[in-house]
Amino acid sequence: MHATTVGVDLAKNRIELAFADEQFRIVCRERLSRLRFAQRLSNHPPCLVVMEACGSAHYWARRFQALGHEVRLLPAQYVRAYVRRNKTDAADAAALIEAARCADIHPVPVKSLEQQQLQQLHRLREQYKNTRVSRINLLRGFLREFGVYVPVGATAGLRTIRQSLQSPDCDWPELLRASLSEVLEEIARLDGKIEGIERQLSAQARQDPVVQRLMSIPGVGLLIATGIRAAVGDIQRFPTARHLSSWLGLTAREHSSGETRRLGRISKRGDVYLRTLLIHGARSALLAAKVLARNARPLDRLRQWALQTASRMPANKATVALANKLARILWATWKHERAFDGNWAAHPGH
Repeated sequence: MHATTVGVDLAKNRIELAFADEQFRIVCRERLSRLRFAQRLSNHPPCLVVMEACGSAHYWARRFQALGHEVRLLPAQYVRAYVRRNKTDAADAAALIEAARCADIHPVPVKSLEQQQLQQLHRLREQYKNTRVSRINLLRGFLREFGVYVPVGATAGLRTIRQSLQSPDCDWPELLRASLSEVLEEIARLDGKIEGIERQLSAQARQDPVVQRLMSIPGVGLLIATGIRAAVGDIQRFPTARHLSSWLGLTAREHSSGETRRLGRISKRGDVYLRTLLIHGARSALLAAKVLARNARPLDRLRQWALQTASRMPANKATVALANKLARILWATWKHERAFDGNWAAHPGH
C-alpha cells in the first residue's frame, strides 16, 4: 500500500482514517484510539493529511507538520457536501479525501500556539462575562419579586442591589439575604477574574507591534486588536481589505441572477465574537465623533465620513457600515505596516 493522502475524521476517543493513493482512491481504512492514531502517523512516510478545522485539529496539525507531513485543514461546512448517503465516521473520512481534490476550497491556516493562547484567553473572559451577566439578571429577578426595582445597567443595578440588601428598612428573610450576598461575592470574584485576563492581554499587546498599530485605530481597543491578531495570524492570506471584511461577515449578502443583482443584509458569516466586538467598537467611535462635533472640535476624514453616514441612515445601519470600514482599515494598517492616519487618502491608481 502506497498512500499519499490520509483523511482523518477526528473525535474524542476513536479516530477514523481513510488512506488514498495518487488517484485519491481509498485503499485502506482504520479506526484507532488517540494513542494509536499518533503512533500510526508517526511511523507513516510523509504524506498529505486532511482534517476538518474542528476541535483539536490545530494541535494535531502542528504535531504532524513537525513530523514532515503536509497538513490541510478544511472548513467543515464545505466538507459536508461531499458526504454520501448516511453520515458515519467512515463517510466523513472519505468526504475529506474528495474535498481535498477541490482547488476552490481554501484551507484554514494552522494556528500557532501563541494564537491559540490568545483565543483561549478571549473565550475564558467571555465565559466569565456571560456568567456575571446571568448572576446580575438573577438578582434583578429576585428583587423584582419583592417589589424592588433595579435599573438597567450593570453598575447602577449592582449599586441598587447592594443598597437594598444593606438597608435596615428592607424586610428580607435572613436566609435569603445571606444567599443573595453570596451571589454578590461571586460577581465580585468574576470581576477580578475578568480584570486578570485583561491584564494578561495587555502584557501580550505591549510585546506585539502589530497589536499596538491596530489599537491606534478609533474604536479598536485591546480586545479587538488581540482578537483579530489571534484569529487571523497572517494578514497576507487576505489579498484585499474586502476579503477580510467578507471573512468577518460584514459585507452584503448577495442573491443575484442574470442581469438582476440583489444585495441584502450583511452575511453574518465568520466569527460572531469578532464581528460583535467590531460593531461595538464602531458604535463607540461613532458616539465619540458626535461628541467632538458637538464641541466644535476638528474631525478627520474618517469621523466626518461616519457622521455623514449616520445622518442619512438609521443608527444601527451606520454603525455596521462603520464596522465594515474599520475592518478594511485594520487590513490596510496591518498589511502595509503603517500607523493609522484618519486623513489618509489613496493616490490615483492605488
